[in-house]
Amino acid sequence: MELEKTNRMNVLFEFYSTLLTEKQMNYMELYYADDFSLGEIAEEFSISRQAVYDNIKRTEKILEDYERKLHMFSDYVVRNELLDQLSEYIMKQYPKDETLVNFVKEIQEIEE
Repeated sequence: MELEKTNRMNVLFEFYSTLLTEKQMNYMELYYADDFSLGEIAEEFSISRQAVYDNIKRTEKILEDYERKLHMFSDYVVRNELLDQLSEYIMKQYPKDETLVNFVKEIQEIEE
C-alpha cells in the first residue's frame, strides 16, 4: 500500500470519521490505522474479502468527496502554513512583544 495514500486516508479519516457509518469506520481504521489485511478484516467480520475491499474503496471515495465539498483538511493545511509564516515574522520583527508572541503560541496550541 502506498504510504502517501495511507497518510492521506488516515488524515481524512481523522477529519470526517464521524460522518461515516460504524462499519465504514471499523474497516477503515483496521485497514489504514492498524494495518490489517483485507483477509484479516474479512475473517474478523465473517464476510468475504471482496466485500471488505468494496466497502473500503467506496469509503475512500466518500472521504475524498467530503474533502472536495468541505475542504476541512486543505483549509487546515493552509491555516497552519499561514500561522507558521506569521509566527516567524513576529519572532523576527517583534521578539520582545510578549503579548503578541503569547497570542501566536495560543493559536498554535489550538491548531494542534
